Amino acid sequence: MNYNRKSLRKVAFFIPGVIAIASMAIVSGCQSNTFSEGAEDFASYVDVKIGSGGHGHVFVGASVPFGAIQLGPTSIPQSWDWCSGYHASDSTVIGFSHTHLSGTGIGDLFDVTLMPVLGSVIYARGSEPSDASAEAIASAQASGMWSYADRSKEVAEPGYYSVPLTRYGITAEMTSTCRVGFSRYSFPASDSSAVVLDLVNGGCWDALYDSKIEVVNDSTLRGWRFSHGWAKDQKLYYFARFSKPFDNIEFFDEAGSPIKDGNDKAEASSQKAFGRACFKTTEGEQIMVKVAISPVSMEKAEMNMAKELSGWDFDGTRKAARKAWNDELGKIRVKTPDADARTVLYTALYHSMIEPATFSDADADTTAYTVFSLWDTYRAEMPLMTIIHPEKENDMVRTMLGIFQRQGRLPVWHLWGNETYCMVGDPGSVVVADALVKGFNGFDKDLAWTALKTTAMTTERGKGLRQEYGFIPSDLYNESIGNDMEYAIADGAVANAAQYLGKTDDAGFFRERSHSYRHYMDTVTLQARGRMSDGSWRTPFNPYYSNHREQDYVEGTAWQYTWLAPQDFDGLVAFYGSKEKLVERLDSLFNADSRVEGENASADISGLIGQYVHGNEPSHHIIYFYTMAGAPGKAADYVRRVYKEMYNVSCEGLAGNEDAGQMSAWYIMSSMGFYQVEPASTRFWFGAPNFEEMWVKVSGGTLHIKADGLSDENKYIQSITFNGKPVTTGYIEYSDITSGGELTYAMGPEPKLWY
Repeated sequence: MNYNRKSLRKVAFFIPGVIAIASMAIVSGCQSNTFSEGAEDFASYVDVKIGSGGHGHVFVGASVPFGAIQLGPTSIPQSWDWCSGYHASDSTVIGFSHTHLSGTGIGDLFDVTLMPVLGSVIYARGSEPSDASAEAIASAQASGMWSYADRSKEVAEPGYYSVPLTRYGITAEMTSTCRVGFSRYSFPASDSSAVVLDLVNGGCWDALYDSKIEVVNDSTLRGWRFSHGWAKDQKLYYFARFSKPFDNIEFFDEAGSPIKDGNDKAEASSQKAFGRACFKTTEGEQIMVKVAISPVSMEKAEMNMAKELSGWDFDGTRKAARKAWNDELGKIRVKTPDADARTVLYTALYHSMIEPATFSDADADTTAYTVFSLWDTYRAEMPLMTIIHPEKENDMVRTMLGIFQRQGRLPVWHLWGNETYCMVGDPGSVVVADALVKGFNGFDKDLAWTALKTTAMTTERGKGLRQEYGFIPSDLYNESIGNDMEYAIADGAVANAAQYLGKTDDAGFFRERSHSYRHYMDTVTLQARGRMSDGSWRTPFNPYYSNHREQDYVEGTAWQYTWLAPQDFDGLVAFYGSKEKLVERLDSLFNADSRVEGENASADISGLIGQYVHGNEPSHHIIYFYTMAGAPGKAADYVRRVYKEMYNVSCEGLAGNEDAGQMSAWYIMSSMGFYQVEPASTRFWFGAPNFEEMWVKVSGGTLHIKADGLSDENKYIQSITFNGKPVTTGYIEYSDITSGGELTYAMGPEPKLWY
């Protein structure tokens, strides 16, 4: 069934009921099963295409929460807005790939692409038509095996995707378990039906360097795909089984030229990059294909299929995938009269659980993960996981510690066994330190501390200069401020971890080093400004100027980076002279002209309120500085403005890249009424609740969040109680959140300071 928003508007809010226990026959492989057929269908509130237009870059296709498989369409274009392989503006399909990224600013993966076809085709990606004329389309189709997709009949929902391919008259459907993609193709009557296995055409930065297609029997193939790209050496192994024996199989090399040993069932040459499984089909005949993947071997891929999807029940697998999503989406329930806000929330929750992705086989003792977009996700996505996915946190940290043992430092942006070193700072340190201070203990704490300290003391990527000068001089290193400020944030996190572990001297050392950003704070302009090795300021200075990847800031300007010190709020207060003066400077940020100057300005500077940039991560904590400074009413004003202006139910419903869940996580956590500002902290600062009621499943039970009297007029918190007792601080502790209970906001029409 295709659930759509129009039909859902008949149900304005959800009231919790009794959930019965039922079992499912098909193993999803990546999550616990607590949802039953009679429970609320949270997946029906999700619109997976929010963020598929504009610069959202979200994945559209079939997956299960945190699964290794993301099975969906890959289009012809390989430019920035096609980092996920899909964009709302384009309906071309070169095939259906089993791995995709979601919300990133660089494209990679797109492994093991299947394309159902009819007749003779050119084994290539192909090119788009020059115009919409029949002649141009026919000419372009002769360049490859691509087809237009009929988006008017597209079905996209959690765990399932379907679309007709207009060129061939074939309807493609797909669903998945954790490590197995399951496709079903409905063919017309034809003697030349086929499913092409394409190991060449990934997308964007990805490029094949070695492949293998081995015929196991008349319905089974296996092999590998090795590629260079954002992940410098990505290795994926696959095991593919068809529901019907193929009549013949043909092979083609990377250039699309035929290889003449098509029926040879021995080990195939590494030249074989395309395989065409040929069939005769009757009208409406369905051919199914299962593809299991592994980061280890073909044998492990086969084992993953045996453990997760041994049969051919496509509809049952689809049902199990939806159940898997409902289990996870059901961790948060809401009551609201605003159907669009509910759709945004559940879609955000869905998008926050596509990545990190599973990166271990089904027989592993513990689950390992990959796609760690940590510069983005350390801010809200990973803290959110400590609240709603605590069962995964220890595995996440163990994965990062394993990466440390292999590469000698904690991850920066880890992708399929490769350190990409994308973005700046030591964001992996923030995540590991956060787990420590919050009391997670399912990993080696001594190893965790060693990893934190070792990573902090490395000299690569500008840190040697930082250790020499006390900051990174702007004349000696590109993006000096962006790098140094992120290192300072990580140092603050490491200091908190050291304090938690009783390492007082280390805590003092890293606390002091976390103040390095102060070197950039100019008392004349009152903004963060490039500082040279001789102590002089960068001149000229224009706080509106951006030169993408070629200036002192990273995807931003002085306006945003002036506030990138969440680890040292007291230092910011001291710089401005008082909390009242800091509030005045915050006001100037939000009231500034929303212009960005420069011929090569960063496209990531998006979603502006004044010079606050919600479309990129360095701004995400700034609004909550108002609460920390004693002005919670202003925090509420801007949080609510972000809810309304930066998130909506259209395909362009995100203010910037989804960034592997961070953009969505901000919305989810902020909707609870609080946000973790400080790195590796147990304090969550209050902002503005977004729903009348929320029920959040936490490790200690359920956190019931009530916003009494909430309305457009009653938008300010008047007082807060937790389990009936007044809250007299501007924040709530992590231990209170995760213990469960009742958090009640009394709302009113005027700002009030309750702490």
